[in-house]
Amino acid sequence: MMGLSLTLSAPLLAQVPSNPELKPCRVAGIKTEVLCGVLQRALDPAQPSAVKIDIHYVVVPALARRKLPDPVFLLAGGPGQSAISVAPMVVQQMSRLGNRRDLVFVDQRGTGKSAPLMCAEDRAGSLAQQIDPQRRDALLRQCLAQLQKLPYGDLRFFTTALAMQDVDAVRQALGVAQVNLVGASYGTRAALEYMRQFPKAVRRSVIDGVAPPDMMLPTSASGDNQAALEALLAACERDATCRRSYPTLRADWAALLRRLPQDTVVPHPLTGEPQSVRITREVVLGAVRGPLYVPAMAAALPHAVQQAERGRFEALLGLSTLLGGRGPNRLAEGMHLSVVCAEDQPRPGAPPLVPGADFGQTFADLYHQACAYWPRGEVSPAFYTVPNSQAPVLVLSGGLDPVTPPRHGARVTQALGGKAKHVLVPHAGHGVMNLACMRDVLFRFIDAPDDASALAVDASCAANIPRPPAFLPVQLAPLGTP
Repeated sequence: MMGLSLTLSAPLLAQVPSNPELKPCRVAGIKTEVLCGVLQRALDPAQPSAVKIDIHYVVVPALARRKLPDPVFLLAGGPGQSAISVAPMVVQQMSRLGNRRDLVFVDQRGTGKSAPLMCAEDRAGSLAQQIDPQRRDALLRQCLAQLQKLPYGDLRFFTTALAMQDVDAVRQALGVAQVNLVGASYGTRAALEYMRQFPKAVRRSVIDGVAPPDMMLPTSASGDNQAALEALLAACERDATCRRSYPTLRADWAALLRRLPQDTVVPHPLTGEPQSVRITREVVLGAVRGPLYVPAMAAALPHAVQQAERGRFEALLGLSTLLGGRGPNRLAEGMHLSVVCAEDQPRPGAPPLVPGADFGQTFADLYHQACAYWPRGEVSPAFYTVPNSQAPVLVLSGGLDPVTPPRHGARVTQALGGKAKHVLVPHAGHGVMNLACMRDVLFRFIDAPDDASALAVDASCAANIPRPPAFLPVQLAPLGTP
């Protein structure tokens, strides 16, 4: 646990805010006791005496006897991820921060145990069923019908703005004046909204992989995915080893797309059972899109594309399962769509976004189809603004990020003003603060004694992080070869 040895002795408990709702508890994956709290909130703030929901949160108390008064609030991604479910991983990564500051994980409304909007897991055995778009839409419609039967089933009240009011209610319940926000991916949007609504309650913010409120995610993803793929192809052409191993990679990719759809038999990535499946353009683009998030996985794409062009799709489909939404990474699909359909659909007057040449409208169309019938909450025009920040903000971007590329971080930094610092990690993907070098930058930024010191934090190590080399399969010598 990287030095996290936590026991709830009497002296340690004395440091915890005197909140009667906090009780010692256990969280799977964290070896020691933590503190759990539940806060009751109105589903619709305009009707405070009507339907109530429970907001669950976990406090990992600081290790030091003389802890600092400003805790770190972790805002999860997705949208739809449970903050508490990723707490074990984050506690390890932020062990230095946890020495003198409480770490707080709030399950945003619609996620985890906070009025969850989870769809039933797709337990289809065959690949053909799992990738069938008509079946997928039918399952979503069934999920919507089930969710609307819940006591809190009015899905219009799961927007980011309302969720951040819940988070501030947790801050008040803990009795702290200011918090440090750390958010990645969608968690950056949540952090920006918290900063907009409660600027005086924020001491420092770290936003990693910036998803600004006006980015229109499903539509913008096409061009950003295309740019990341083009960067991968170009990098292979520049690198002698990759170019020698995959000399026709760009042509292979184009030929693969031209040949689709294609009927084939492939082993199931998890069971190994041979299965008949129709490989469509949507399937291939989806299989490529996922690995682009993580450069170490994207390094295997040249080999996977080459093999797919030759009719062997095992490597490509196998890569697509590595980021599967199970365990702590599983999203609450109902909350995900409630946020995206309310906040990310094209708005009147918004500039048109140019889709990627290969990715087209495929990804956006999936969301537009679902959002045509999914309930949408009201979103204030102010939500789409990013005002000047009163507190220092560390903005982090990965140069290879296929979904929240550096252009978003750059313009948000400009909007935040003089107290924002943008750090670009050229060869990183979606999310950079888990890199060893950047963990230290994050710690020193939050731990700095004053604003000037925080904004002067040295992040030059970011430039030295290399891009992973292209994967080269092991060539086994024939049997009997000396």
